[in-house]
Amino acid sequence: MQTVFLGLAAIPFIYYGIALYSCLRFFLSARLESSEFLPPVSNLKPVRGLDPEAYENFASFCRQDYPNYEILFCIGDTDDPAWPVLRRLQEDFPDTKIRIVIGSGRIAANDKVAKLARLTDEASFEHLVISDSDVRVEPNYLRRLVAPMADPKTGAVTCFYVPTEENNWVQRLQDVGMLSDFYPGILVAKQLDGVKFALGPTICTTRTHLREFGGYPSMENKPGDDLLVGRSIAACGHEVVLLPYAISTVPDYQSFRDLFLKRLRWLTVMRHMRPWGHAGLIFTLGLPWALLAAAIAPTSGIAAAYLGGYLAIRSLLTLLVGAKGLKQPGVWANLVLIPVWDALATCLWLVSFTRRTIRWRSHDYRIVNGELVPVRPEEVMREFQAGAGGISAEAHAPALHAQKTSGDI
Repeated sequence: MQTVFLGLAAIPFIYYGIALYSCLRFFLSARLESSEFLPPVSNLKPVRGLDPEAYENFASFCRQDYPNYEILFCIGDTDDPAWPVLRRLQEDFPDTKIRIVIGSGRIAANDKVAKLARLTDEASFEHLVISDSDVRVEPNYLRRLVAPMADPKTGAVTCFYVPTEENNWVQRLQDVGMLSDFYPGILVAKQLDGVKFALGPTICTTRTHLREFGGYPSMENKPGDDLLVGRSIAACGHEVVLLPYAISTVPDYQSFRDLFLKRLRWLTVMRHMRPWGHAGLIFTLGLPWALLAAAIAPTSGIAAAYLGGYLAIRSLLTLLVGAKGLKQPGVWANLVLIPVWDALATCLWLVSFTRRTIRWRSHDYRIVNGELVPVRPEEVMREFQAGAGGISAEAHAPALHAQKTSGDI
C-alpha cells in the first residue's frame, strides 16, 4: 500500500516534467513577428466602475505606434465614475479617435459581454482588439497583436499579462501563482491540445470570425467569455495564436481576502465549464502529495526525493516562465512564496467544490447549465432601467452632443 501511495505522489512530477518541456519548447521556438500588415483596428473596451490608475491604463491605448485605429468605450450611463475620466481622455488626446457608447442596449447576466456585443456592432473596422479596463500597454501593442492576423489561418491572437507593480506580499503571491502555476498549465494545454482558448485581458480577432459562431450575443449569459471566444474560433477551424509577449495589468486587489475571492471565482467557473479538467487538477498540486509521501514514508531519502524534488522543479519552472520567458524582474526573490501559493491553490481547489455562486462586480450569480443566473434578478433589471441597458438620445442629449463634437457616438 505504501508503494501505491508513493506512486500516486509521484504523478505531479510527471506533470511538472511535461510543463518544463512545454515551456522550454514554447519560449525557445516562439517568435514575435514583424509585419507590414497594418489594417485599421477598432479597440473595444467595456467599462464598469473605475479601476486603480484607470486614466493611465486608458491613455496607454492612445499612444499607439499604429497608423489607423479607434478606441470605443462602453459604459452603463453617465453616472458611472469612469465617465469624467473618459471625457478627460477625449480632451487630452484630440487626435485619437475616441468614442464613448452609453448603454449596451441589452438585458444580460454578463454585463461585460453585453457591452462587447454593442461595441462590436458600433466598431468602424473589421479587425477588433478587445481588452479589459485594467490593462496597460506599450506603444508597440497593436503592431504585436495584429501581425499574426496576416495569416489567413489565424482566427484570433492572445498573449500573457503581468502586473505593473508588486506593492505588497499579496500581489507578489499572485504573481508567483501566475508564473509557477497558471502559465505552465496554459502551455501544457497548448502542447497537448493546441490553443483552444483566449486570455481575457486582450484578444485580437475580426468581426467575421466572431460572426461565424454567433459572436458576443451568443454568450451574453455565460461565464468565461474569453475561454469561449477562443474555443469557438478554434472550433470553426481557425488557429488561435498565443504570443510570447506580455501586456501589463494593474492589480485590483489589496488584501489576501480579495485575492482569495478572485481566484475562487475563476476556479468555480472552470469547475462548471471543464468539470473533468478541474477534477484532474489534483494531480498538478505537488505540495500536498510531497507532504503525504514524507508522512507515509518518513525517511531522509523520501523527504529529499519528494520535498526537495518538489521545491527544485517548481523553482526551475517559475524561473523559466518568469525570468527567461517573460523577462520579469525580481522572480528570484519571490521563489520563497511558491509553497505558500501551492498551499493556497490546494485550499482554493477544495473550496471550489463547495461553491454554488460566484461574485462579480458586487453581484452574486449561480451557474446553471453553463449560464449565469443572477441571485437577485431585480438588480440586473434595475441597472438596465438606470442606463446599463441603453439610454435614449433625448435623456442625454447634452452629453451625446458633446461626444459628437469630438467625432463620437
